[in-house]
Amino acid sequence: MSDTINHIRNAITNNISGLEQFQSALDDTTLAKSIAASLDLIYNMKGRLIVAGMGKSGQIARKLASTFASTGTPSYFVHPAEASHGDLGMIHGDDVLLLLSWSGETQELSDILEYSKRYYVPMIALTASKNSTLADKSDIAIVLPKVTESCPHNLAPTTSALVQLAVGDAMAVTLLRMKGFSTAAFREFHPGGKLGAVLTPVGEIMHTRDTLPLCDQSAPIIDVLGKSSEKSFGVVGLTDDAGALVGIITDGDIRRYITTKSEGSMKQAMWETQAHEIMTRGSICFTSDQLSAHALYVLQENKISTAFVLDGGKPVGLITMLQLLSAGVA
Repeated sequence: MSDTINHIRNAITNNISGLEQFQSALDDTTLAKSIAASLDLIYNMKGRLIVAGMGKSGQIARKLASTFASTGTPSYFVHPAEASHGDLGMIHGDDVLLLLSWSGETQELSDILEYSKRYYVPMIALTASKNSTLADKSDIAIVLPKVTESCPHNLAPTTSALVQLAVGDAMAVTLLRMKGFSTAAFREFHPGGKLGAVLTPVGEIMHTRDTLPLCDQSAPIIDVLGKSSEKSFGVVGLTDDAGALVGIITDGDIRRYITTKSEGSMKQAMWETQAHEIMTRGSICFTSDQLSAHALYVLQENKISTAFVLDGGKPVGLITMLQLLSAGVA
């Protein structure tokens, strides 16, 4: 058991070492300039980023194409073998090629290399061999440090694949920042699953209109109690003559109030006392464009289950912890 865990630990340590080698290599002006030039090329392209590679580099290339595409850079993966059988026609002159090959001598990329030169398609190489065919024929060569594989024979692409993935992901995230890609735009690319739920604006899932528990601030406590029982949210919002939210009363507030008045006149307590006399001002509220993930965090941090959604100070919705959990935000 201990030997097994030690092997795991050693592999992880080696992977971390590979990433640290790349991080240190960024101090090299040549590497830094090639990455910066690549980012500028991709940022200013008119078409799409075409990512290609074979073997493990191909698997990384496929993943990177997906990451670029989901973060605002139009991109797709082209398999080198399929490219040689017709898919070269998918590559246009206003596209940019990102080709992955650790050795830089992947034979299956040769047709793509020739095609890119013939039709003047800008090409970026991601390789560990400065003097390779791929680096030589590319417009920009990102030459990575030659890391030692986690494989005990230094053969199976492990650490090298991780470094390729890390570099590509870092480039995608940098482009995301350069483009000012917002969380709203991110949701457009990820409408489904947990990620889509997290990025859903509060306004799309909140309770609205006639379902809202609202009373005028001058209403007697008995009316507030009735509204709370009718809507069953555990809270009632109080509004002024202009319809703006001025405070809230929770079921707990009402219980505590009644307890303090248990020895007095119930008529005075329930019919003659106005809501604004016991309401809480400055309650936590949201706007309809705020993200559900943010709403969930605020509710949890403040140990509350419900909050009103405002537009211009007026209540237009109500968001509850139950809604957020049901929508898959947590």
